[in-house]
Amino acid sequence: MKTLVCIKPGEFEYREAEAPLARPGESIIKIRRIGICGTDLHAFEGTQPFFEYPRILGHELAGDLVDLDKAPGFVPGEAVTIIPYFNCGVCIACRNGKPNCCVTIKVCGVHIDGGMVEYLSVPSSFLVHGNGLTHDQLALVEPLAIGAHAVRRAGIQPGEFVLVVGAGPIGLGTMESARIAGGEVIAMDINEDRLRFCREKLQVLHTVNATSDVMEMLRHITRGDMPTVVIDATGSRKAMNDAFQYMAHGARYVLVGLQKGDIQFSHPEFHKREGTLMSSRNATREDFDKIIDSMKKGLIDPTTYITHRVGFREVKDEFAGWLDPANGVIKAMIEL
Repeated sequence: MKTLVCIKPGEFEYREAEAPLARPGESIIKIRRIGICGTDLHAFEGTQPFFEYPRILGHELAGDLVDLDKAPGFVPGEAVTIIPYFNCGVCIACRNGKPNCCVTIKVCGVHIDGGMVEYLSVPSSFLVHGNGLTHDQLALVEPLAIGAHAVRRAGIQPGEFVLVVGAGPIGLGTMESARIAGGEVIAMDINEDRLRFCREKLQVLHTVNATSDVMEMLRHITRGDMPTVVIDATGSRKAMNDAFQYMAHGARYVLVGLQKGDIQFSHPEFHKREGTLMSSRNATREDFDKIIDSMKKGLIDPTTYITHRVGFREVKDEFAGWLDPANGVIKAMIEL
């Protein structure tokens, strides 16, 4: 089978490999769709933490089951996606129902080789039923589940102002889940095209350009209170640090974005707000189920995000262009 390997930052190479055979407890998926996310882009440009080269990227996956073992309820030919965070099941996080932050987690396409292949073998326990969704929809369940997990961490209550910083795919999905939870969403980004997308496609009522007088705009939108939930989906150290000042007294701040350095903020300002700071890593099966249910009910239309499509053999030539904001990429989708 053909695979696409990121040899080092900025360089891909197509390679031939033996197609996997189903081992005990594993299933084989014929890959049909691969969504490209920020993790893939950061790995390509050399800025992704917890990463080593060479590596086969790809974890936003959809495909058809070819062979399976110990996968009760699944059948050959069924369309599926996967939970791409392979956990150990025995560490303190796993024992406490938090497999998404397992001590020895192996994320497909990050810590181990991923889905930019024609056939992929995965542990059967990480399969997710397609439930009648298309391959395009299934490939987007994972990034949307990340947003759903962040919203669940935040504990959003109906009517709360929720500021989501960063209108990339993860941020957009977070906005959708915040809306479904009853939050009054405020989208913030430096890209006016992304903010227009939020208004026109996601019906987000409040948008703020981060290059404007952010504090004044947030005070105006929230009638002087400031947001009670702030969620970062940028991966930008400056954006993360700046967002501490946007918190209302008693607010929760959830970090979904990831960067390599330290976070800095004023302790007196944070303390007087009795602020709560949380990280949100990956997602759980509960979040996957929530997104699939929302898709089936028509509450989320993930195909709106797909702005670019390429065949598998064109990825090497097209990938670098997806990092250029001028190309307007929200979600690139690879078809096999």
